[in-house]
Amino acid sequence: MAFGAARTFRRLGTTLDPMEPSEASVLVRTGPHAATRNPMYVGLTGVLVANAIRLGSWRTALPICAFVTVIDRVQIASEEAALLARFGEDFEEYRAKVPRWVGLRTLGAWSPVAAGGQSDHAHRVHARLL
Repeated sequence: MAFGAARTFRRLGTTLDPMEPSEASVLVRTGPHAATRNPMYVGLTGVLVANAIRLGSWRTALPICAFVTVIDRVQIASEEAALLARFGEDFEEYRAKVPRWVGLRTLGAWSPVAAGGQSDHAHRVHARLL
């Protein structure tokens, strides 16, 4: 997920530098960004979780908690403030539709229903679940 997001940023010609979100030239909403506003951080968190599982110790979960807390409360908050200032209503709309991390909306964004692959009845049933 993280690599796909980085590739999308490069393809669209916008900054990958998390310390300079105000330099973003494009609001990326495609690829992994259609499912989560922060696919790079979700991917990095996945690497930490995989390592914790591999090591098999509850203590390996501590860095995950620290990483998610700092990224969520400090880094993402500042990035989103810069994106709101830069893209205004477009970012507000995106933020309302796509979760910060992952959730039921994320699963819906990548489902066959979201891609139009099921009947209207299946779509209505799926929509009630979301």
